Amino acid sequence: MDIHTQDKENLRQVILDFPQQFKTGFALAKKLRLTNIFQAVCVSGMGGSSLPVDVLKTYLKTLRKQNPQANPVFQLLKNRTYTLPPEAYEQCLNVFSSYSGNTEETLSALQEAIKNNLPSIAITHGGKLKEICEKNNIPVLIIPKISQPRYALGYFFSILLQILINIQLASDTTTMILESIPTLTKETLRLEKNGQDLAQQLKGFTPIIHTTDQFKSIGRIWKIKINENAKTPAFYNFYSELNHNEMVGFSLPQAKFYIITLIDSQAHPQIRKRMPLTNHLLSEKGLTTTLINIPNNDNIFLALFSSLALGDWVSYYLALGYNQDPTPVNMVEDLKKVLV
Repeated sequence: MDIHTQDKENLRQVILDFPQQFKTGFALAKKLRLTNIFQAVCVSGMGGSSLPVDVLKTYLKTLRKQNPQANPVFQLLKNRTYTLPPEAYEQCLNVFSSYSGNTEETLSALQEAIKNNLPSIAITHGGKLKEICEKNNIPVLIIPKISQPRYALGYFFSILLQILINIQLASDTTTMILESIPTLTKETLRLEKNGQDLAQQLKGFTPIIHTTDQFKSIGRIWKIKINENAKTPAFYNFYSELNHNEMVGFSLPQAKFYIITLIDSQAHPQIRKRMPLTNHLLSEKGLTTTLINIPNNDNIFLALFSSLALGDWVSYYLALGYNQDPTPVNMVEDLKKVLV
């Protein structure tokens, strides 16, 4: 396998460098000051520009369980349509997130916010989003250039978290995160071999990622990275919902499926009991299954992003196994051209 020939934009180095994004993201948003009192934040974005919202929700939910008084309850909404939800009008900060700055759904929602004079900010690398915001005196945070929006997750996550800290909707955990970066950097490199080995096993199968409800955002991102990097179908679901519907569908599987179950050692005891039992039942139907422990589960930040690093390596080496350049998403670009 000639990595350098297939990986034309050096995505491997992007994955290795990913942990450094958090420090930059915090710094970009640190000085942003908003005087309004907010009870909700609505993030409008698509694709890779919306992925951080669910990861941030998981992070904040865990912190709230650990320290409810330091982490107030508020709405963190994700908007993936051309229009804003009703909640965006009620003591809500509207965040418009588009790496390219040209995502039409996000731009449409932005125009609605401008028309109704809603408190707004933008996160982008440039494009029309930057231009429109500057014309309307809307604060814009410019993230650095990256190969694909899906690999700017660290920038978006840290910027959003810092904004929540600034408007007093989240406790300040930036020091803890920054102190975890050296460990995440080492973990990312260590997990490369694990990801490569799992990718070799996955070749020729349709991957299905199973997680707990708490980590379903991680399962979804694994699925997306496999779609976009390896250019192949993948699916995800979570416990215990999948035990009430999806698993029955594997009574008569119509393709070669490979079930990857990400085990959360801190999940409800009954969920932990369901996982190996479900995998045993699925293996009896002829499916290939594997159980993987979520690493660093005593630190929610490391648990989330170490799991994502493993998914990055799996999707990266699966792409190379299929002789695909893991970076470009040509079908997405082709659709944008014909939509104009």
